[in-house]
Amino acid sequence: MNPTAHPGELVFQTSSYSKTNNCVEVADLPDGAAVRDSKHPEKGHLSLSGREWTALVSAVKASRL
Repeated sequence: MNPTAHPGELVFQTSSYSKTNNCVEVADLPDGAAVRDSKHPEKGHLSLSGREWTALVSAVKASRL
C-alpha cells in the first residue's frame, strides 16, 4: 500500500513496459483493476472485474489487441 494514499483512494502505477507515447496506468481494485490513460488521468478510469482484467491481459499477451 502506498503510504501517501488515503483510504479508498486508487493508487495507479505505470507499467515498466509502457512507451513514451503509449502509457497506461493500472490500480488494484478489491476484485479487479482500474485502467486509465496516464497522459489524461483527469478523464477518469475504466473499472474491470477480475474476469475482465484477466481476459484483457491474456488478449494483450497473445497479441490479439
